[in-house]
Amino acid sequence: MKKILFVVNTLGRAGAETALLELLRRLDSSEYEVSLYVILAQGEMIGELPSHVKLKNRRFNSQSVMTGKGKRAIAVTICSSFFRNGGYPGKIHSIVSNFADMERTGKIQTEKLLWRMLSDGAERLNEVFDLAVAYLEGASAYYVADHVKARHKVGFIHIDYRSAGYTRRMDRDCFRSFDRIFGVSDEVREHFLLVYPEYATKTKVFYNMIDQERIRRRAQERGGFADGYRGARILTVGRLTYQKAYDIAIEAMKLVKDAGFDARWYVLGEGDQRRQLMKKIASLSLQEEFVLLGAVTNPYPYYMQADLYVHATRYEGKSIAIQEAQTLGCAVIASDRNGNREQITDGQDGILCELTPRAIAKSIMELLQDKEKRKALRRAAAKKDMTQPQGLRMLLELV
Repeated sequence: MKKILFVVNTLGRAGAETALLELLRRLDSSEYEVSLYVILAQGEMIGELPSHVKLKNRRFNSQSVMTGKGKRAIAVTICSSFFRNGGYPGKIHSIVSNFADMERTGKIQTEKLLWRMLSDGAERLNEVFDLAVAYLEGASAYYVADHVKARHKVGFIHIDYRSAGYTRRMDRDCFRSFDRIFGVSDEVREHFLLVYPEYATKTKVFYNMIDQERIRRRAQERGGFADGYRGARILTVGRLTYQKAYDIAIEAMKLVKDAGFDARWYVLGEGDQRRQLMKKIASLSLQEEFVLLGAVTNPYPYYMQADLYVHATRYEGKSIAIQEAQTLGCAVIASDRNGNREQITDGQDGILCELTPRAIAKSIMELLQDKEKRKALRRAAAKKDMTQPQGLRMLLELV
């Protein structure tokens, strides 16, 4: 039986982790011995791990990486990683050099600052795999490249690599050891190759897998909005991070409110920007109109009950949230940015707009006023087939 190892940074509730779990569900347990190692040994989606997948972490914390208790657990893991496996000078050097690179760009990203140290301080697996898959950038890629013994190695790229802050110096050419590199969209592949043009021949596209029938079934379960609001509902699903541009969305909602629309914007997700966003919401007196609901186990009833789904992000790989919204027949508005434009045909199965408060607000108001247009977008979105079986074949041909 062929042995496959997948490595991921966390199992927190996010798009890439959702796509990974769907990929794991599709692997035949009678043909493959499938294992998973989680660098930070933490995440609330561990309960959704398929039963045939062996978790290689000796200990695992099911706390969300976004809660206070979860963040304290991560701090303990970071300290343990520093002292595990020795190599203290190298670990300190990686942190200092990464900090210097980030300081030059003017943006300090704590998780990327520590990815190399976390990789070097992770547990070692004393076995040889037929295939090792780094399913995320950063620590997962470094760990598979440097510390996993495998006949073949594969890396996945889920974001606009350069916009996300990765550099060749940070990576230390880890991708040289991979037999194949998969970008989750054509644009993701193109932007990765701007950083690593020498890997063009081994970089392919592997579209995220989602189970559309499962999503539709779960959308019929109990749940969804519970505030009794009777106006128009706008929904966004995603972590509260800089990438997701909620600061711009809040300003757009202020314009919608000032124009007299009876609407409320809800966000499902947690993240490190909650406090800043709450301050911005309060400063614009939008406490009733822009609501941060936090993360939920089943977001699908919310999609079904929303009048509009808005995904106004600064950059993207290929958004699972957009795929879920289209599967459930939502009228989608998205920023005309990397990743988003590859998922939406403007005016046919969604709307693309500039990433400005005025452009987002204008698109929202136009669709709220045009019920027939919303219906047409919903019908076209719901017809899209996103099963993507060819990706699995490309992966397994390496085993």
